[in-house]
Amino acid sequence: MFEVLLVDLIHGRCPACSSKSLDQLVANVFPLTDKDADTHIFLLCGQRCQQANGSGFSNAFRNSRRRVHILDFRTVAECLYRFKQTVDELDLSSVGVLTSPQGREVLLLYQKPLFTPVYSFEYVVKSEDGLTCPSCSPAHTDSPGERVDEEVRAFLQQLPALKGDVAVLKSTLIPADCFGHGFSTRTGGVSYIPTLSSLNLFSSCRRRDPRAVVAENSRRLALHAGFHPQPLRLVKVNHASDVWVMGKAEPESYDAVVTDRTGVVIAAPGADCMPVLFADPVSKVIGAAHAGWRGTLMGVAMATVGAMVREFGCQVSDIVVAIGPSVGACCFTLEREQALEFHYIHPDCVPDPHSPKPHVNIRLATRILLQKGGILPEHIHDDTVTDKPCVTPCTSCHPEAFFSHVRDGPNFGTQVGFLWIEETGEPGRPSAGKTVWSGQYGP
Repeated sequence: MFEVLLVDLIHGRCPACSSKSLDQLVANVFPLTDKDADTHIFLLCGQRCQQANGSGFSNAFRNSRRRVHILDFRTVAECLYRFKQTVDELDLSSVGVLTSPQGREVLLLYQKPLFTPVYSFEYVVKSEDGLTCPSCSPAHTDSPGERVDEEVRAFLQQLPALKGDVAVLKSTLIPADCFGHGFSTRTGGVSYIPTLSSLNLFSSCRRRDPRAVVAENSRRLALHAGFHPQPLRLVKVNHASDVWVMGKAEPESYDAVVTDRTGVVIAAPGADCMPVLFADPVSKVIGAAHAGWRGTLMGVAMATVGAMVREFGCQVSDIVVAIGPSVGACCFTLEREQALEFHYIHPDCVPDPHSPKPHVNIRLATRILLQKGGILPEHIHDDTVTDKPCVTPCTSCHPEAFFSHVRDGPNFGTQVGFLWIEETGEPGRPSAGKTVWSGQYGP
């Protein structure tokens, strides 16, 4: 049996308009047993249905022996969002839905942007005549999909920001007259799950933050950073060293992207792994790479540089590189056999090589590999740089500012490094909010 039952009274007959009680309405599909008595039941009624039926609506459920929650908010989007919040607080995921044929069609449209595959939905459709309650179901003549998407967007946009304002880190190595860029932090978004709160920028089939919430977080970042309404083009992480040259066929997965196009914002995710930004102010070419420990060993940073040189004629000596927030050697360990591969890059990358699980400095390894490939030492902005605002704090050490897989476990949030080429004659617009200059953060 389901952990949660959602009874759709907006697109089906509401019990206040029927002689059936709640128990009678549900029992023929979900018989009540001692075990099922703990099942949480949510009544999707909406504000319109509640107002149409007055006190008789609530009276219809007072004698129910089940745990009943009434969802009587202004829109279906808000009802389902509040439903999801309660389900998340209860740490539940198995949902049964009792609805009509019309209801199933409409609720599936809401399910797609507001839920992820973490939640399992099973629809039980009641198809008897007159299931839909005319007084409680508004008629719509526009496209249901477009209406639902707009309703969801409008609801999320009016939610208050959590944990403060949107804030980004910026590298002084990347010229502001040529490029717009930044590294996001975790504040200023609407994600409410603790390990994803609040500016999570990645939706996964294994996490509870849905794509609509991530899209709203991205919109708020874009408004702050100055690239709205352009979307983020996030690399499709494969933990390897493949580079997509924008304009060629896009691979199914890759860890870096390079381009000379304006009007596009490229981005690389990170939550302990490094978001790395590359910019050539002479050739006006940019790159973004995701570099975890595997990608670092496979050479994703120099593969990105190589693509910029090969595809766009960049000179290695012109390229500047900024390594964003990522896990420091203080918090990151690997099995000894894996750690020794970093020791071969340089002994300083593994400060305790004889430990059963040595600490590993993936940022230093990236700097060394870039310098061996011809990037000038002074053209790399990382945690070894002390005369510029820090852009490479340890994500694990600063829970108030950054997401971290090492610290938070598998349901972790994601920040990004993002970069775009300014249109000729259009210098970067000032951000709408506060930018964090992170000298306050240690490595």
